[in-house]
Amino acid sequence: MTGKILNYMPKYFLLHINYMPKYFLLAKFSQIFIIPNPSARSIFSKMMKLKNSITKIVYQKVKNVSKTVFSSSSISKEKVDCLVIGAGIVGITVAKELSVRHGIDVLVVDSASVFGTGTSSRNSEVIHAGIYYPPGSLKASFCVRGKELLYKYCKDREIPHKQIGKLIVATGLSEVPKLSALMNRGIQNGVEGLRMMEGYEATTLEPELHCVKALWSPSSGIVDSHSLMLSLVGEAESHGTTFSYNTAVIGGRIEGNQIQIHVSGSDALANWNERTELDSELILIPKLVVNSAGLSAPAIAKRIKGLPDSIIPASKYARGCYFTLSNTKSPFKHLIYPIPEVSGLGVHVTLDLNGQIKFGPDVEWIKGIDDIPSFLNMFDYSVCEDRANQFYPAIRKYYPGLKDGSLEPGYAGIRPKLSGPEEGPTDFVVQGEEVHGIAGLVNLFGIESPGLTSSMAIAEHVAAKLLK
Repeated sequence: MTGKILNYMPKYFLLHINYMPKYFLLAKFSQIFIIPNPSARSIFSKMMKLKNSITKIVYQKVKNVSKTVFSSSSISKEKVDCLVIGAGIVGITVAKELSVRHGIDVLVVDSASVFGTGTSSRNSEVIHAGIYYPPGSLKASFCVRGKELLYKYCKDREIPHKQIGKLIVATGLSEVPKLSALMNRGIQNGVEGLRMMEGYEATTLEPELHCVKALWSPSSGIVDSHSLMLSLVGEAESHGTTFSYNTAVIGGRIEGNQIQIHVSGSDALANWNERTELDSELILIPKLVVNSAGLSAPAIAKRIKGLPDSIIPASKYARGCYFTLSNTKSPFKHLIYPIPEVSGLGVHVTLDLNGQIKFGPDVEWIKGIDDIPSFLNMFDYSVCEDRANQFYPAIRKYYPGLKDGSLEPGYAGIRPKLSGPEEGPTDFVVQGEEVHGIAGLVNLFGIESPGLTSSMAIAEHVAAKLLK
């Protein structure tokens, strides 16, 4: 088979098929089957004759299948070595780590039609240094380690990235102590090269900048997250990982020492009328499970019967909007960040690899998200033009030259938070058997910023938990 390029917003996805697989996943709108390759053609031919309702066929390789049931009245149960739920940057990186470094056959399922459609493609694309996070926290250790791994990976594989450095700025004297505290925290976390600058020094780097002092972080940078994910997907696939899209996890159960995960086609889930019982179309029985579903990770965990509710955190969602700078030459060459706020890092300046400036994100708390919309990433990602009225004064604190009417709506992202308004930041949650008592299961909760930077370190940690 040959590769096929599929266009999607905002970039592209390359489907790698490097060799004829041992098994195929045959999916249609109402059913999912796993069938051995030798009989794939004959079974497919028979099904096409018997099932006029089949409107879409997708082939993907799946290994280690125990049995197949071709009955519309019963549910097929399939054994797999490792199941990763969620094809965002963390899920992809975990799959790559397990397949490439440990030789494990991995199946990655995602309800979307392609990888990285959620938080992974709706962020600032910044490689963080590791300054903001409490010493000894997972965020601190994963960010510093992940940054090192990420730069090396991007350099070795020529993935577009740039170490452009960051200025965290104090725009008034009252913010200087906070800036000093950030520097001390960064040093404790092992961030190298941090240096405090007077305002005039910072303006020699960035003439349009206004500040009284700034913290210079030379190891901060930017990366093309889509190219990064594309590379990781291709590498994982070349080592036997299967990516099954339009495949939603809707729950599961723990039976003895066995984990059962219930899945359904995304189209069937989207068309569910909520008046009937939500039925699974396939039951997967994996030896290892990584719940890296991002925004829906807690909701999925709550639907796994036998997993204690007490260890599953409540989901908190924060939408962040970005605005781009229009019709003007980029005023900055480095990342510019204000002093962080309680709920985030503040409306900051980021650049893409073409030099395009964007400002954001702000914080807007979202309530009332049900399980099914979160499973299908049915969040409101629209950007209201009126929110620019809140951006102008925030940006002008450090960029007084911002002209009226120069901001245009960009895009929005949703952050999977574990704390609400005014509650302060929380750490990543990586739950293994030592927490929930279930061998072979790792839950990842609250993987917000610096999740992109930390992804490879998270993958190392997850692999260590699963394979200890």
